[in-house]
Amino acid sequence: MPSLTEQLWKNTAEMFEQRANFPHCLGAVDGKHIRIIKPTGTGSQHFNYKHYFSIVLLAVVDANYKFLYIDVGSFGKDSDSTIFKKSTLWNLLTRNELNIPKACPITNTNVVANYVFVGDEAFGLSEHVLRPYGGTRGRNLTNKKRIFNYCLSRARRYVECAFGILSNKWRIFHRPLNVNTELADNITNACCVLHNFVRERNGIDFKDSLTVEGFEEINPKEQFHGNMISRTKCKTMI
Repeated sequence: MPSLTEQLWKNTAEMFEQRANFPHCLGAVDGKHIRIIKPTGTGSQHFNYKHYFSIVLLAVVDANYKFLYIDVGSFGKDSDSTIFKKSTLWNLLTRNELNIPKACPITNTNVVANYVFVGDEAFGLSEHVLRPYGGTRGRNLTNKKRIFNYCLSRARRYVECAFGILSNKWRIFHRPLNVNTELADNITNACCVLHNFVRERNGIDFKDSLTVEGFEEINPKEQFHGNMISRTKCKTMI
């Protein structure tokens, strides 16, 4: 994975603004289940809400569908938010050691906003993590909030597409990995590194990002609510 420098974050944010029209985005974050055969002596630790055994790949992706950060090997029963808050990335983020650029005005406005990672409803809202406004399928949201959620979704879809590219390129993920968990972690790490190499060499082919066969969504067991950070972005996206 690349070194997480301030310049890398600035370049990533610039790409997201150009391609997704979402300013100050450091990357799209999400997790996926990777099927495995039940490891010996693990009980239900790897048994997920879809009723099969898995490890979890948590990833941050840029607007070129490349992985900036991955965390592999968490138990299938864990939620996105739990895994994220146990990750090295979160530890660096909370200690202000991630080299994130300082807050600055959004392009063509006087509104000063933080640089943020974008995730779905499973992730907790924080200073540098942005999630959609809550609501029952958007029914209770104002038009401004719906528009904001749409804009955030456009940025977040890059991580979904990256998972699709990974799964379609390395079809070992189309079936359960019949290996021990350590080797399953190593296989997943290796495929992510090779994925970045292939993206760098071949560029983007949108045809191979249409499906995510072999991967399943993480169950958003932990829901967090809050609007203060979203409100600044919402006002500037409309």
